[in-house]
Amino acid sequence: MNPFYNIGIKAYALGVKIASVYKAKAKKMLRGQAETFKTLEENIDTEKEYIWFHASSLGEFEQGRPLIEKIKVDYPEAKILLSFFSPSGYEVRKGYSNADVVVYLPFDTPQNVARFLSLVRLKMAIFIKYEFWGNYLQELKRREIPTYIISAIFRPGQVFFRPWGRMFADMLRCYTTIFVQNEESRALLRKIGVENVEISGDTRFDTVAKVRENAKEFPAIEHMTEKSPLTLVMGSSWQPDEDIVIPYFNTHPEVKLIIAPHEFNNERLNAIKARMKRPTSLYTMTPESEAAEVDCLIIDCFGILSSIYRYGQVAYVGGGFGSGIHNVNEAAVYGIPVIFGPKHEKFQEAKDLIACGGAFEVKSAEDFAAVMNKLQEKPDLLRRSGQMSRNYIETHLGATEFIYKNIFSSLRIRKSVN
Repeated sequence: MNPFYNIGIKAYALGVKIASVYKAKAKKMLRGQAETFKTLEENIDTEKEYIWFHASSLGEFEQGRPLIEKIKVDYPEAKILLSFFSPSGYEVRKGYSNADVVVYLPFDTPQNVARFLSLVRLKMAIFIKYEFWGNYLQELKRREIPTYIISAIFRPGQVFFRPWGRMFADMLRCYTTIFVQNEESRALLRKIGVENVEISGDTRFDTVAKVRENAKEFPAIEHMTEKSPLTLVMGSSWQPDEDIVIPYFNTHPEVKLIIAPHEFNNERLNAIKARMKRPTSLYTMTPESEAAEVDCLIIDCFGILSSIYRYGQVAYVGGGFGSGIHNVNEAAVYGIPVIFGPKHEKFQEAKDLIACGGAFEVKSAEDFAAVMNKLQEKPDLLRRSGQMSRNYIETHLGATEFIYKNIFSSLRIRKSVN
C-alpha cells in the first residue's frame, strides 16, 4: 500500500494503545490482538483450507451469519475462520459454534498481514459491509485468493469518491466481487470505474427472519407483559435514548418497559434503575413468579435482544443520538412500529421504514411522547405501522441465497459423503 496509508495505520494503532490506558474496549482489543497469532498457530489445521469471514463488530457479524450457517449446512466439513476488529463483536461471539477458530484481526500493517495470511490456507475471504483494509486486500489479491465483500453500501461522501481518494478506490478492485445492497451503490462505484459489482440486497433481512422463526421464549418476560396494554422494548440503548424514554415511562402507568442497554456494567445498570419511579428489576435477578409485579425489566445479559422484541407492541432502537442507530430490522421483523433518533442517514432500512410508515424518527422527549400517544390513541395506526414493518422485511429477503449461489457456482468444495 501507499506509504502514507501505512503511516496512517501505525498512527491509528498508536492511538488505540494510548486510549487503552483509560478505555476498556481499547485495552481488550490490544490484548486480543496480542493473542491472535498464538491462537492461529495452536488451532489452525494446516492440512485444511479455510473460509475466512471478517466482521468489524457484532452488527456486521449478524450480516455474515446467515451465509456462514448456510455454508455449514451444505458443507459441514468446511473450515471457518472468523475474525473481529471490535471487542463488541469478539467478546460476544468468541464461542460461536459454526466457526472453527475465532480471533481479533491484527492491525493492517504489512508485517501483520504477511504473518496472518501465512498461518492459514485460505479457500476464500469474505469481508462484511464496511471492512476495507488495504494491505490485507492487496496481499489476498497477490496470492490469488478469491475475496468478497457482502452487504456493502456506499454513499457519495465516502473517501472512495473524493478527488484525493484514488488510493482507497484502488482497494475496491482487489475484491473478486462486491455485493452491494442497492442500485445507488453500484452507480457510485461505476463512476470511479469499479465494475466488479453485484446487487444482492442486505443479508440482515435473512438473519432477522431466521431469528424470528427460532425466537427463544422467556417465561419471566411472558409473565411481565401478558396483561400489559402496551409494552415498549428498548434495544441497544445509550443514555441519550434513555433520557427521552424513561420520563415517559415514569408518567404512563399503562406502559411496561424492557430496556436492553447496548453496553453495561454494574454502575450503568444501577444508574438506569435509580431513574425509575415504578417497580423495576434486573432480568437475571427476577424470578418468574415475581415478574408480573414488575413494570420495567433491565436486560443485564447479552445475546437475547433479538428474541425479546417479540414481546413488544412498539420498539425503540437506540444509537440515534450518537454514532448511528443499531439494528432496526431485529424489531421490525416482528411486525411492530419502530422508533429511533435522528442519526439514521447511513441506514437505508431506517429511511425505507420511515417512508413506508413502519418507523418514526424522534428528536426529543416531546417528539417521543407525541409518537407514543398517537400509537396508543389510534389502534389502527399501531396495527398498520406494524404491518408495514413486517411487509418491508418480507419483501427484502433472499440476499444470502443470491450471494451463496454467485460465490459457490465458481468454486469447487466437496460435500461430505455420509
